Amino acid sequence: MFIEVHAIQNFAPANLNRDDTNNPKDCEFGGYRRARISSQCIKRAIRTSPVFAETTGVDVGMRTKWLVDLLRKRLVEAGKGKEEATEILTAFVPKFVSKLEKNSEKTAVLLYLGQAEIESIVQALLDNWQSLPQDTDKLAKTLVKAHKGRTSAPDIALFGRMLAEKPELGLEAACQVAHAISTHRVTMEMDFYTAVDDLNPEDTAGAGMMGFTGFDSACFYRYARIDWKQLVDNLNGDTDLARRTVEGFLRAAIAAVPTGKQNAFAANNPPSFVLAVVRQDGMGWSLANAFERPIRPRGDDGLVTPSVAALDTYWGRLCQVYGTDTLIRTAALALDPGLPLESLKEAQVENLETWVEAVTEALPA
Repeated sequence: MFIEVHAIQNFAPANLNRDDTNNPKDCEFGGYRRARISSQCIKRAIRTSPVFAETTGVDVGMRTKWLVDLLRKRLVEAGKGKEEATEILTAFVPKFVSKLEKNSEKTAVLLYLGQAEIESIVQALLDNWQSLPQDTDKLAKTLVKAHKGRTSAPDIALFGRMLAEKPELGLEAACQVAHAISTHRVTMEMDFYTAVDDLNPEDTAGAGMMGFTGFDSACFYRYARIDWKQLVDNLNGDTDLARRTVEGFLRAAIAAVPTGKQNAFAANNPPSFVLAVVRQDGMGWSLANAFERPIRPRGDDGLVTPSVAALDTYWGRLCQVYGTDTLIRTAALALDPGLPLESLKEAQVENLETWVEAVTEALPA
C-alpha cells in the first residue's frame, strides 16, 4: 500500500532554498529553466513543522555531530563524573556509531537519532557502568543489535537513516520526496538593497551598506510517496503510530514552508491544490510530466488555474491508459472552488479535515 501526495503551491517573490551562490535553486526540465526547491529542504520543513510532532505525539529525531556532549550531559545529570563520562564515551561512540573527528569530540558524520534511542543508550551505559570502558565493544554490539532496522521516531521512519560506518543502523526510508519544480519557465531576478546608518553625521551622504540578493516567484508542483509497509516495519510493527505518522505527514506537508530568506520576503503561501491517493501496489504516479511543456498564463488566469487544469488532464490520461484497479482512495482539495477539475471532480472534498480523514480511513487498522 502506498500513499501519494501531490500539490500545486504558488509562492510570492522569495528565495526559499538557496544554492552555493546564495541564489534560488533551479534546474532544467522539458528544455526550460525551472525554479526548484530541493527534497532535503522540503523534508526538513515537514519534520520540523510543529504540527508533525503534535499529530504523532512523539518528539522528532535529532541530527547532530555532538553525540558525545549530549550523552555526557545526561550521564552527569545521573550523577556520573564528567571526566569519567568523557573517557567512556570517547571509547564507546566510535565503537557504536561513528569515529570522532581528529582532536575533537564531534563525530565524523551527522547522526540521526530519536529521543527514545538516546534514552535507551544512556540507560544502557548506566546499567553497564562498572564494566566500562573495558566492555565497550560488547555493549556497542548489543545496542546495534537492539536498534537494527527500527526506530521509534516517526520522522526517521519516514525519511530513513544512512550510516556508512555502521550499515546495521541504517534505515530504509519509507517516504520518497521529489524536488519541487515550477510548472512554468522562470527567470531569476535581483534585489539591490541598501541600509542606512542611523548615526551618520548630517553632512555624510550614502548608505551604510549595500548588497543584492536573488529571488524568483514560482508556482510549484510537489510530489511525495509513502510506502505503508516500510513505514510499519521501520516503527517495529506499531500500526497506530504509523497511522499518526501518515496523518502528521499530511498535515505538515500542507503547513510547512521552507524558511529561506523568509524575514526578507515572508512568502507564507499555502497550497492552492492538493491531491492524495491511496493505492494498493502498482507503479507510482508522479504527475511532473503534466508540466513537461511549461505552463503559460491564459488571459487573466495566472499560473495556478492552468497548472491545476494540466494536472487534472494528465491524471485523467494516466487513469485511462493504465487503469484504476490499484486505486483505493482519491481525495482532492482546492483552495479555489472554481478551479477547473474534470477527471478529479468526483474526488473533491470540502476542507482539510475531510481530506486527511479520507486518507487515514483507507489505511489498515
